[in-house]
Amino acid sequence: MKEYSAEFLKNVIILGHLGSGKTTLTESLAFIAGAIEKKGEVERKSTISDFTPEEQARLSSLSTGVVPVEFKNFKFNFLDTPGADEMIGDVTYALEAASGAVLVLDATKGVEVGAEKMWKEIRKHNLPAIIYVNKMDKENVKFDTVLENIKAKLGKQAVPFCLPIGKKEEFSGFADIVELKARIYDGNACIDGDIFEDKMDKVLELREALIENVAGADEVLLEKFFGGEELTMEEIKKGLHLSVLSGEAVPVMVGSSTKDVGPLTLLHMIREYFPSISELKPSIGKKFASEEETSRAFSDSQPFSAFVFKSLIDPFVGTINLMQVKSGTLKKDQEVFISNLNDTGKVGQIFFLQGKTQIPVEVVHAGDICAVAKMDGIHTGSTLSDKKAAIEYPLAMPPSPTMYVAVHPKNKADEDKLSNALSKLHIEDPTFEIKRNKETSQLLIGGQGSIHIGYIIDKMKNMFKVDLETDDQHIVYRETIKATATADGRYIKQSGGSGYYGVVVMRFEPTEKDYEFDEEVFGGAVPRNYFPAVDKGLQETLEHGVLAGFPVIGVKGILTDGKYHAVDSNELAFKLAAGLAFKEACKTAKPSILEPIYRIEVTVKDEYMGDVLGDVSKRRGRVMGMEPAEDGYQKIVAEVPEAEITKYTIDLKAMTQGSGTFTRDFVKYEEVPANLIPKIIEDHKKLTEH
Repeated sequence: MKEYSAEFLKNVIILGHLGSGKTTLTESLAFIAGAIEKKGEVERKSTISDFTPEEQARLSSLSTGVVPVEFKNFKFNFLDTPGADEMIGDVTYALEAASGAVLVLDATKGVEVGAEKMWKEIRKHNLPAIIYVNKMDKENVKFDTVLENIKAKLGKQAVPFCLPIGKKEEFSGFADIVELKARIYDGNACIDGDIFEDKMDKVLELREALIENVAGADEVLLEKFFGGEELTMEEIKKGLHLSVLSGEAVPVMVGSSTKDVGPLTLLHMIREYFPSISELKPSIGKKFASEEETSRAFSDSQPFSAFVFKSLIDPFVGTINLMQVKSGTLKKDQEVFISNLNDTGKVGQIFFLQGKTQIPVEVVHAGDICAVAKMDGIHTGSTLSDKKAAIEYPLAMPPSPTMYVAVHPKNKADEDKLSNALSKLHIEDPTFEIKRNKETSQLLIGGQGSIHIGYIIDKMKNMFKVDLETDDQHIVYRETIKATATADGRYIKQSGGSGYYGVVVMRFEPTEKDYEFDEEVFGGAVPRNYFPAVDKGLQETLEHGVLAGFPVIGVKGILTDGKYHAVDSNELAFKLAAGLAFKEACKTAKPSILEPIYRIEVTVKDEYMGDVLGDVSKRRGRVMGMEPAEDGYQKIVAEVPEAEITKYTIDLKAMTQGSGTFTRDFVKYEEVPANLIPKIIEDHKKLTEH
């Protein structure tokens, strides 16, 4: 593969709903451009970008694959992303390296929920885009209906660049509205011809609207258009390039990736209308160890810098890090500064990845995407740069986990391998969380839903040979008291020689704080040097409450009186006496159980508001507020018990046809309704018995 400077590089991210045909399109683009000799198929598990066992088993992308192709003196780095919205973390990082986007739609389904979500990401990142309507050879496809759907859901900037020719299996090409030619595909060849007369009126009508859009991109063209002059093809394409670049025009084209109808034209459109890396605005970062903002242009003449947007764990090679060179050049054996380590490291062999195939290279220019292996300490989000001009690029912020499951190995012999394997997988996917809950003794992994967590579990088995079993997450409850109570605590053991003697009288009160200790002792009934022992004894006792053994919070213990023995009293006696006093006081202090309450922010389409609000109420939630989100969406803020939302991500998808999203954050503990307490105690006792 040749070397390409930023003027001849384009990094194109391919996005869309699950099953829309992103990987098949990527495969077709690579085949037509000559990057691969034989076209693979998802069903046959032979595509270049879906090469992991997990992807092949599911027949779906679960991780971003990079497929570089050379076309007409340009290099396009295609980023084939997962369609499952639970893998949004992977997409979020890949977007950092993209200069343009292709949104793939299934013609039989129109704009699905996943496509809408990906469109929001495209707009958020201000990426020029092309909408590729795939599967035009399927039954019941009505292009006019699909186009109306696109304009209604994605915006009026969507402009058709072609009209399909033929329906169902007869679909063989389209009328090119820009160049007024019929493009008929025969295998991987495209034959240009005349547009059929019955389509010409519609083509000319759409072309007029397209030309008007083009003219608006440039004052000179606009003046010429309103003056009644014809725009030349060169002027039209120049205007289209500017319109696509600004987002004022989003070309809509049609195709069938399985039949290779359309991808050749898409390659030409990417070349003509998408920006080269050199046209992009400089990357913004901060000078290392400083808050001072700085920028780097995509130019070889700038100091070297690069951003790692994906890490891959290879069982043979180790960690492979995919990065985009943001400025300068990267050469084999170059020394670089690694910001997250605050240290330098040496880059060994550099290579391009084409799926899993490594293509060695000596030098990588600004804007290009490459990979390095065997560099300890770098991972997704790392910045590499020239030590003399060290820079740090901001981290993309994917959403935090919305669902947790407990995991343990099927084979106890794998216990030692488990944490090491999870740590390595976390390097590859920093969007899932690993945490050990000491109270429930559960090892939890958190992700965006069952697909995301299932992917992690499958990788554990396939890559590290650790077979996992899962359990539901156990809720971490607390205990408290609701009334003030006074009680004695007596720990006396005297049988000759040194004994134990500690007597305390304590008052226990509810408090807003987790724990407080005070004393109101008069006349030295309990010597001051035993106060810390009483305090410590009480804290240790509160680690296990009287109802179910949960930690106790919201208690203030006040030492009011007591007795001591000149010989037999000691710290241990007073520690144990304090614990006995609390347990005795609980008989009248109205002990109760508290549950964790989470603040959730749910973003839903207007049409699902009623269903979601009703569901929040059924989950014992309190709606704290509502406000408009982006067009057609509302944000609901509520406080809900954690026990009611452990699988909310699955339920919300079902309730909103996949369009609803939410975030969750712990806010406080609140008392559990009295009717639920017996079951919580019973369930917890069963767990502790096991």
